[in-house]
Parts: sequence; C-alpha cells; structure tokens
Amino acid sequence: MELYKNQPLKIYNTLSGEKETFTPIHPGAIGMYVCGPTVYSNVHLGNVRTFMSFDVIYRYLLHLDYKVRYVRNITDAGHLTDDGDVSNDRFVKQSRLEKLEPMEIVQKYTVDFHKVLDTFNFLPPTIEPTATGHIVEQIELTQKLIELGFAYESNGSVYFDVFAYNAKGLNYGALSNRNIDELFANTRDLDGQTEKKNPQDFALWKNASPAHIMRWNSPWGEGFPGWHLECTAMSTKYLGETFDIHGGGMDLKFPHHECEVAQGTACNGHSPVNFWMHTNMLTMNGLRMSKSTGNYILPMELISGENNFFEKSFEPNIVRFCFLQAHYRSVLDISNDAMVASEKGYNRLIEAYKLIPSLQPSATSSLDITSWKQSCYDAMNDDFNTPILIAQLFEGARFINLVNDGAATLTSEDITLLSNTLSDFIFTVLGLNNTSSAGSNGTEKLKGVVEMLIQMRNEARANKNFALSDEIRDKLQELGIIIKDGKEGTTFSI
Repeated sequence: MELYKNQPLKIYNTLSGEKETFTPIHPGAIGMYVCGPTVYSNVHLGNVRTFMSFDVIYRYLLHLDYKVRYVRNITDAGHLTDDGDVSNDRFVKQSRLEKLEPMEIVQKYTVDFHKVLDTFNFLPPTIEPTATGHIVEQIELTQKLIELGFAYESNGSVYFDVFAYNAKGLNYGALSNRNIDELFANTRDLDGQTEKKNPQDFALWKNASPAHIMRWNSPWGEGFPGWHLECTAMSTKYLGETFDIHGGGMDLKFPHHECEVAQGTACNGHSPVNFWMHTNMLTMNGLRMSKSTGNYILPMELISGENNFFEKSFEPNIVRFCFLQAHYRSVLDISNDAMVASEKGYNRLIEAYKLIPSLQPSATSSLDITSWKQSCYDAMNDDFNTPILIAQLFEGARFINLVNDGAATLTSEDITLLSNTLSDFIFTVLGLNNTSSAGSNGTEKLKGVVEMLIQMRNEARANKNFALSDEIRDKLQELGIIIKDGKEGTTFSI
C-alpha cells in the first residue's frame, strides 16, 4: 500500500493563510511548479535556500509514493522589474556589462545554477522549461487575454487590465492580501506609466526599442514577453489549467504570483493553483544579505572557505543540514557559530547511525521504535517541519547510543526498523550524504595524514633511504596527491 494513504499531509496555503489537509487533484499524482532562477548572474544563497526547501518537499512526496511532476522554469528573457522602463531588462544590462551576447549570459549562469544545485545534492525537476523556449505559448496566451477583455494593446505593448479584472468580480490582491484601491492610490504618480490605462496594469508583452537585443515577432510588432507571463504559460502547458502546488520565495508573492493568479483565472475562469507555498528569507549574521552593504556571500564561497565571514570551509552536507534546521516559512539566519554547531550536530548524528551494525539484538525491546518512527512522519506531515524531524532523528541517535552502552534493548526487528527509518529520513528525504566526517573536518584529517607521510618521507631521505622516499611520493601521486620540494620545505596539492 502507498504510504500517502496512511500519512495524511497538511500544507500551509498562502492563499487561505491556514494549514489545510492536502488532497491532490488526481489521486496518487501531484503537479508542482516552482519559480526557477533568472539566469543573469550567479545563484545566491537565498535562492539555494528556496530551492532546497522544495527539493525536500519533492523528496518527501516521492517518499510517500506519490507520482510527482515537478516543473521548475528557467527565466532567460523578459525579467522586467519595472514595466515602465525596458532598459531595466536584466539580461540586456548584464550582457552590456560583461560584453557578451544575452544567450551567452544565459548559458553561463544556467551552468552555474546547475553546478551549485548538484553540489548540494538536489534532485533534478521532472521538466525544466525556459522562457525563450515558450514564446509561442506566451503570445497565444496574450491573444486570448485580449479576446476575453482582460488585456489591451498600447504602442506595440500589451498590458493586463487589472481594473477590468476586478470589475468582473475577481480580486487582484487576494494572494498577497492587498487592497486594490490602496494599490491604485499609492502608484498613480509613478513615472513611465503613460502607456497604461491604470498604474497597476502589468506587461504581458513589451515593445522592443531599436537598442533592445532580445526580441521576437508578434501580432503587435517586435518585442519580448513580460516576466509574469512565462510561468502561467509553462505551468498551464505542463500541469494543466489547475494544478496542486505552486512554490517560490516570499519575495515573489507580489507582484509575480499575484499576476499569475490573475492571468490563470482570467484565461480559464477559475484559480490556477490549489496550494500556494512560499519560503521565507535568508539572513547572515542577523542582517539581510546585500551586495551593496557587503553582507553577501556566494554558495561556493561558503563551501571553499574563501570569504571573510566564516572561520573555515564547510562541506555541502553541513550547509544543507544547517538550512534544514529552520522551517521553510521561518527566517533562516546563518553565522559562523551556526555553521560550526551544525557541523558538530551532523557528525554526531552520522556517527551514531554508523554504530547500528554493531548493535547487539535482544529478545525484547525497551524502546518504542514504531511510535518514534511515526513521530518522524508526523513532523513532515505537519507542513514539512524539518526542524522537528531533525529533533526526532537525534532522538533516534540517542536510542542507538543507549543500546550500544547496554542501557536499553532492541530486538533484531526493531534495530532494522530503526536503521531503515533513519536512512529514509536522513538520506532520502533530507537529501544528506552518508559521510562520517563532513567537509572541512574531513579535509583536516586528510591533511594530517598527508603531512605525517611527508614527515616519514623526509626522515627516509635524511637516512638515505631513497627507495622508501620515492615509494611514498609515488603512492601519493597515484592517489592524486602531488608533493613538491622547495626552499621552504615540502608542500602538497590535491
């Protein structure tokens, strides 16, 4: 029997502001869409946090035996943050800065995005569509909105008519809980709004100026799609007019996701998504991460240790473990102390797990492993509560140590149940790797062993035992460790 039949799941729905019992549209199958990166620069840690949250959600849904179609897009065109100024196109700006073609920028940072996510052991989505690969669908969607009276053309651009949308009894602002009258009042005097009927109208298609590099033919002239349109076009194409889950960072709730709700509802006459999920922000040392303030670090800089914020490097497992100790809807703050504590905690958990094969079974169990197992599921079933799950995993580690010390007993069957449950949640659901000494700790141990061998080699050379000296050098070289003799002594590189 599929696990989901016995493990009822509750998910916090941004649209209702409440936890709701999750029931998929199609029994046993889930459609999930997550807004992917805008690939005009390196993926940042806040992005990693969002995608990691949905990676764990995806993993858990698969673990419950759901069939999941997970769609995560790549925004490679049309990301305008201000509809009134086409010069704000991020790809155009970055291409000029780096003196590269826009699609060179796209390729460069898409590769970087995948490299980072692979480093953190993310599962790939089922489908990863791009905005530029769905221009036709976006044009067709725009035409449909015009025909239905929800959009209008102006000077070669097309805008969604928010006033017309609300006039038909619909509610632009429902997702983000914003009052449309206040939105109108607060934005009437913005510059660059002359093409629009109303300030809150948003671009579906933008007319391309002669200097704009990325452009496509359309019924309204050469131009490019607005940012919000692509997600509606691609989610609808691959998941249908209504699907189960739509996720992203809380910074996308307004206007991006609000616009998606309006586009989908206007086109099909009903809400496009049953459950809206939003991850909270990432801070560092108690402050918002920002390039302008210097409180900023890239994911690979955290791993390599090449930064001014952390005392050493941290292996990807440790970063992942640290991130998952905060609920996805809570603010996550990272610091040197938090990373060091996560490293110690992770190693303690894995070292306990590795003791399982040496546990001696007894005729009876003094610990209730079945109830403990369900407590792990209860944590994840309560809106994917990874901090509570991790607390339960440490409880499992405590059980192992009790049995190992002879202070408790487990039957052979319960030892197997304990082992399988820990393995399922640590490695399959949380996506951690089975390594005993994580990151820099493991690196330090390797460094210590190599330095010991170098000392042995130096002693052999001093004793004119050149055969042993050469053997140590050659064996290290076979392992990919190159030693070099210089004026300041012997060094090595891997």
